[in-house]
Amino acid sequence: RALARFSRRSFRRSPHEPPVTGLGRRSRHALLVATFQSAKGTSSSFQETCTMPKNLLNDEELKQLVLGSEYLSGTGERKEFDHHVVLKESDDLLRTLFFSIVKETTGTEFYDSLTRVYELSEKFHDSQSDADFATLAEKLGSLDKEETMMLASAFSNILNLHNVSEHVASAMEERHARLDDIPRGPAKTTNGAIKGLIARGTSPSAIYEALCEQEVDLVLTAHPTQALRRSMLKNFGRIRGYLLDLQRSRLSGYERAELLGGMTSAIQAAWRTDEIRRNPPKPQDEMRAGLSYFNDTIFEGYPRFCKRIDTALQNQGLPRIPLDHSIMRFSSWMGGDRDGNPNVTAECTRDVVYLARVTAVNLYFTEIQKLIFSLSMWRCSKTFGDRARGILEEAGAHRADSDVYEMRKRRNYSDFWRSIPIEEPYRVILAEVRDKLYNTREMLQEVISGNRHALDTDDDSVIVSKEQLLEPLMACYDSLKEVGDLAVADGFLLDLIRQVHNFGMGLVKLDIRQESDRHADAVDAITQHIGLGSYNEWDESKKTAFLVGELEGKRPLIANDLVCSPEVQEVLDTFRMVAHLQKSCPGSLGTYVISMATCASDVLAVVLLQRECGGDPKDLLRVAPLFERLDDLRDGPAQLKRLFSVPWYHRHIEGKQEVMIGYSDSGKDAGRLAAAWALYEGQEMATHVGNEFGVKLTLFHGRGGTVGRGGGPSHLAIMSQPPATINGRLRVTVQGEVIEQNFGEHENCFHTLDLYTAATLEHTLKPPDGPVDEWRDVMATMEKTSCARYREVVFQTPEFNPYFIQATPGQELGSLNIGSRPSKRKSNAGVGALRAIPWIFAWTQSRFHLPVWLGMFEAFQEMKALGKMDTLRAMYAKWPFFKVTMDLIEMVLAKADPAVAAYYEKELVDPSLFEFGARLRASLAHTTAIVLEITAHSDLLTPQIESGGQGTYSTLADKLAMRSLYITPLNIVQVENLKLLREIELGNAKPDWVPQKEWAKEMLARYQTNDLYHAVVSDTLIITMKGIAAGMQNTG
Repeated sequence: RALARFSRRSFRRSPHEPPVTGLGRRSRHALLVATFQSAKGTSSSFQETCTMPKNLLNDEELKQLVLGSEYLSGTGERKEFDHHVVLKESDDLLRTLFFSIVKETTGTEFYDSLTRVYELSEKFHDSQSDADFATLAEKLGSLDKEETMMLASAFSNILNLHNVSEHVASAMEERHARLDDIPRGPAKTTNGAIKGLIARGTSPSAIYEALCEQEVDLVLTAHPTQALRRSMLKNFGRIRGYLLDLQRSRLSGYERAELLGGMTSAIQAAWRTDEIRRNPPKPQDEMRAGLSYFNDTIFEGYPRFCKRIDTALQNQGLPRIPLDHSIMRFSSWMGGDRDGNPNVTAECTRDVVYLARVTAVNLYFTEIQKLIFSLSMWRCSKTFGDRARGILEEAGAHRADSDVYEMRKRRNYSDFWRSIPIEEPYRVILAEVRDKLYNTREMLQEVISGNRHALDTDDDSVIVSKEQLLEPLMACYDSLKEVGDLAVADGFLLDLIRQVHNFGMGLVKLDIRQESDRHADAVDAITQHIGLGSYNEWDESKKTAFLVGELEGKRPLIANDLVCSPEVQEVLDTFRMVAHLQKSCPGSLGTYVISMATCASDVLAVVLLQRECGGDPKDLLRVAPLFERLDDLRDGPAQLKRLFSVPWYHRHIEGKQEVMIGYSDSGKDAGRLAAAWALYEGQEMATHVGNEFGVKLTLFHGRGGTVGRGGGPSHLAIMSQPPATINGRLRVTVQGEVIEQNFGEHENCFHTLDLYTAATLEHTLKPPDGPVDEWRDVMATMEKTSCARYREVVFQTPEFNPYFIQATPGQELGSLNIGSRPSKRKSNAGVGALRAIPWIFAWTQSRFHLPVWLGMFEAFQEMKALGKMDTLRAMYAKWPFFKVTMDLIEMVLAKADPAVAAYYEKELVDPSLFEFGARLRASLAHTTAIVLEITAHSDLLTPQIESGGQGTYSTLADKLAMRSLYITPLNIVQVENLKLLREIELGNAKPDWVPQKEWAKEMLARYQTNDLYHAVVSDTLIITMKGIAAGMQNTG
């Protein structure tokens, strides 16, 4: 209701709209158009620019939307920027286009139902009255089953189109901020960070040194929170591109109409595509989806970003970043994360490594072909000229010019089929590189198809390592520099050199992750086979002594006749595959992450198993324990101390150690507030242990997309970390739908790279203030209180588990097929076995968001009772960690809708649990009230409304209000179909049901089942899940 009040005063009126009452949205829009046209005047030049070919755009409402628009009229990019207006105009345009397509493809009857539901939802969100909600629910309940499914699909599509509008508005805002058209606010750039640091007294040389040593690694994971199919993402990506062109470009009437035609085509393609993934993806599919972002934005965007950093440094009189330094790296868990996922096998890991290699080779091949065209000069150094002459002489001795021509023709190179003359020495060298890349691609294809075991690392006609590719490129660069053509060298060639340095021949480094118990079981099988007894029954001291003894010795440990379970065999096969890939695909693997790590022996076991399964002792993967439950986070620093106290291990790591901290499971285990404080203290203590032993720690943050899993704005998250814990080294996961948000569009990709670089630099050189002792005491008390309350409700209250199962679609989430990994680590039905992602996903669907706020009211109320309210307010005002925590909680509270959550309960939950649900909703209300009391805000999101500037939450309330308009009908439909599906599962199915409408008969005819009723109910439910996930965005 607080959000609705903001909606009425801000969302319904932009700063450019006059105050209007008693008008519907369309009437208000018409008035906006009239106001805009009046302001523009009626000059002939303007009217000529806005002329629209009648045969291409006949819809009058659409014409008014475009021609009366401030940002979408195709008249060129404006200097002024208003996020609200851009978002609203984009949303209106895409919705109008979509409604028009729906009318054309389904007829007026369904179109009338759709628009009526939209109008009723709009009325409810204006009034927030129970009567209007009931009217909306009644209308939705009156629809036929096939109409309901189609309507769910329509609103799901609208939400995805709205997300396109948000992405475009964010991209435009970032662009205008870089152009200094608008204040930048709290969202940072590296250039801004450099200027700010110098202004605060940091020397330019210190900044340069920090950047040259900075290591940021973004790890893309296949965690199943991206509910959209790739086919849909591609269509929405096209729409996003068209919308950006419409805002930025000065277009003729025909160009504008053609652009709108392309947009209409993409919207209709998405509408007519089955949005349901009928089979769960394989890990290889997930990797291909992840690699598409490198093809689309990351590979091209990285050198562009590096040049921006160079410019920022040169503006301060500093040299550019060294060529061999990668300021941003990329890794992946797709096909390497086998924790609880039986689909990720040793062979799967091999597949994804080679898939990434093929993608890298294809990208480099394309760039080399471009570079051959670019480097047409004849001047070169004597050494380089001799090298080119030698290549031509050797080629001529083995192959005639005609043979060269036929070979290159057969390979269908873009150009330069004939032998290249010595007068073009750079092309001679690059043509040889092109041939080698082609050979490499062919050999990789043979490996992937199973016709070859591995890359031949001894074959000089292929490129295996990045050094082999860099050497001829650097030779070109040095020669150009020597003969005075540095400007040429610093063009495309420099970009490619930086790409090779950063991405290597593997494109991304694949991490391997497995649960600690699986490694212990493998060692246990070995010790029992050789007669030493059960490793799993030993205490920690005995385990450590055994592992260290084996690591210091040289005897082989794994017998050829070892008999073990399939699970242990898979663990050993994985380590053998790791050893194989380290040799045949150098540079393709990253870190070995141990999930559910609890002790030093967990790490030592992985190091030993790597060696025993064929790994080169000098080239073993670095091993990172993952501390993810509350007790493990608290005890992690002590375990690191034990680990570093082992002399062999301390020598082995050579002063560097990676430690991963888990936000997801810690939040699920203890609640968000307790987990946040445990993570904060854990980082401090781990860094202290590293300093004590002379070990540089790299903290690997396993953040999810949602606040419940550690998500939130990345810059704020980094700047709220404890002082002296980042030190220029950061790894962080980018998961699920966040990958699309960060890298789906070029501007957003650039902004993501800029943001992480700036925040890491700023935190390293000017870290945030830490807490005073009193604040630590307050947090320690609140951690205990909030954790106790959270665990009491979730794990000790008998009503909780049945309430969770009944009031959310948690049990039905498996049908989404959005990931290759099962939703539970083990097959039992308890909350403890449920993974953090579906745990958060389920509560987000019902808009209750319980995992984020549960336990907080009791903690804050206790402090208030102790007279600590002023202390809490001081913490909020002066301590970045606490401020970010509270602001993110406030954001989630704004997303929550108790009325919708109550509707789920009323329709789905056994009446005996109503009282329990009422207590939970009361707790939500109490939490909201006390959060506002601590922050001294009059309403949710109020301070962000007042603060203004880029990146503030003044736009968030807009977005939430607009999304909620589309989400609420989906919530109602979801509840109805959850009821129906559960009735079917109880045996109350209607197998004789048949669709009545012709378009529905055609659509359902492709179902390979006789039980169409079950199919329609199930599909409708899945569509609502996807639609709500799109609307809530950070959903898992």
